[in-house]
Amino acid sequence: MSIGVALTPKASPSPGSKTRSSFPTPQCWHIRTPIRLRLSGEARKSAVWKTMTQALAVLFGVSFAHRVLQNIMPGRCDGVCNRHNSQCPQPCPPDAQGNMGLSCRKSKWRKVTDTCQTLNAFNIFEIMIYIQVLGENIKITNYAGKSETITERLMQTCPKDLSCIIKGIQQSPRIPGNIAMIVQLLHNISTELKEDVNEAKMQSYSIIANHILNSKSISNWSFIPEKNSSCVLLRSVNSFARKLSINKHPIDISDAFIHIKGTTISRDNTMNFTFSMRVNDTDHKVTGQVFIARDELRNVPSSSPVVSIAFPTLGAILEASLFEDITVNGLVLSVILPKELKNNSLTFEKISKSEEKRTHCVGWHSLESRWDQKACQMIQENSEQAVCKCEPNRFYTSFSILMSPHALGSPILTYITYIGLGISICSLILRLSIEALVWSQVTKTEVSYLRHLCIVNIAATLLMADVWFILGSFFVGPITCHNGCVGATFFVHFLSVFFWMLAKALLILCGVLTVFHTLPKSVLVTSLFFVGYGGPLAIAVITVAATEPGQGYLHSEVCWLDWDKTKALLAFVVSALTIVVVNLITVTLVIVKTQRAATGSSIFQEVRSIVRISKNIAILTPLLGLTWGFGIATVMDDSSLVFHSIFSLLNTFQGFFILVFGTILDPKVREALEYRVTSAKWISRLSENFSSEFSCHPTKGPS
Repeated sequence: MSIGVALTPKASPSPGSKTRSSFPTPQCWHIRTPIRLRLSGEARKSAVWKTMTQALAVLFGVSFAHRVLQNIMPGRCDGVCNRHNSQCPQPCPPDAQGNMGLSCRKSKWRKVTDTCQTLNAFNIFEIMIYIQVLGENIKITNYAGKSETITERLMQTCPKDLSCIIKGIQQSPRIPGNIAMIVQLLHNISTELKEDVNEAKMQSYSIIANHILNSKSISNWSFIPEKNSSCVLLRSVNSFARKLSINKHPIDISDAFIHIKGTTISRDNTMNFTFSMRVNDTDHKVTGQVFIARDELRNVPSSSPVVSIAFPTLGAILEASLFEDITVNGLVLSVILPKELKNNSLTFEKISKSEEKRTHCVGWHSLESRWDQKACQMIQENSEQAVCKCEPNRFYTSFSILMSPHALGSPILTYITYIGLGISICSLILRLSIEALVWSQVTKTEVSYLRHLCIVNIAATLLMADVWFILGSFFVGPITCHNGCVGATFFVHFLSVFFWMLAKALLILCGVLTVFHTLPKSVLVTSLFFVGYGGPLAIAVITVAATEPGQGYLHSEVCWLDWDKTKALLAFVVSALTIVVVNLITVTLVIVKTQRAATGSSIFQEVRSIVRISKNIAILTPLLGLTWGFGIATVMDDSSLVFHSIFSLLNTFQGFFILVFGTILDPKVREALEYRVTSAKWISRLSENFSSEFSCHPTKGPS
């Protein structure tokens, strides 16, 4: 009998030695010279089982020791927790290395990180040991490992096709630690290989990537401590595919969760890659298409390689690992083109066919690890698919479509907005016309002059904002009409109407505090214009100068201030709400003063005081913009159609309210208007009488 199990340890690398991988390289055992023993009977059996037991103990000693250490480790995180965000480490299951990190969230321990992995340098390369017992071969699996990195070992063991690790990877569970290790391995392979990649290597690489792109692994990506692991995977696959060598025959490597197609350019034909892949663990397939027109191919050298890769689950993996509030609504298509090609057309079938959500064409920015709308432009869209025109370059290689988390605007709100703005514009024009007619009659005193000066400027600036809002709505969007959108947004963002409302409130405060006779009229007028136009001009110019050079002034979807990247919208919101608060305080002081004047009076006088207070509130609310304070309710409950409808009604009809409460219900304006109308009638009647007299008694000429 012969037993080939004599084992000797191979020393681990010295502490000062450098490796190119963070993977563990445990002490390894290798078979040396077989030992031949001459035994008989029971002694022979006993020796065999004793030797096998020792061999198994050596082979699996690390796993057993790891299990013992884990069983004695404290820190089991069970039950209710009290301190929010407190951390608790927990060991992995006995057959895995690493640990899990739990955090206290809402009085419960919730897993936030997981580094548990079963893959290591032992079991990723599989080597068989045969023990010959009584003429029969008994197979024992040994896991080989060496002091060099796994990538170096891979290049030595199977450099032609990289297939010697496929079985070990496919048999491994898709737990976070294994996923992170495979991502790092794919990155190392992509970096290590400098020469052309043949189809066999590409196929093995695809099989390895397919294992961790499986839809069943999506939730585990969120527990990997290195949150950019999904970005590294995408970059590694694209980089490896860029080295793919394509000869005469096209390449088509298809797996369930990654599909690679490659061919060479023929300038006489168009180029078209079509993919159809299952999503969401169903039989439903989603298509994607890469199309390059013949005109684009004319300037490209013949036989230049073109590679395209489709991923059905990578969008969800990026979302899970980066914790972004986005939804990729189609395949992720990577397009690797010659540098001479500048444009291509991508067609994405929508996973969710919802018509209530906006769709955006986007490219993945490889340096900033985010989706960017600047890389693509929407060409055509319907409920089933979207067609995008994209420009691949060294930053943008992968593309897809996003489904906005916000629903499209309700048609009810659209009708309210445009009808209200139309009525408001007509009302403001009428208000300014009436003011021009009665100006000399209603501005005889200093107080009335300043009051009507504020009202006229409020009406004029509100009219300008309403007109520019409607003009801005006709632009398709900031991508196609950028300069037009900037202009429209600037004039709507130009907060002059709010600052003139503030000037009106300050004027009322001066009246309440009886400061008028201490300041000359010219100083007051200059101060009002400085507040009304100087303040908003400074805010608008600073906002544009700070955000527009980096393309961060406009929102990505509509002609309005950006919120997602630069928070430019804060320049509008903070200023407007601050003015609304000041104006509300002013109205409160007016109400308090009016109420004090009626204190101790008869019931009839108190009723008249209440009517006067209500009238003051009705007049001052539209003039001081207090209705904009209702916007806080829309922020607190963004999904409420009721709040949005009330907010739209109050503010789009603001010009109409100014006409009613500031003109029609103002007795002095009515009196002046009646006087002008009467004067016009009297003049008209006088001219008619003069004309009739002239016609009845014609002048005789010389005979």
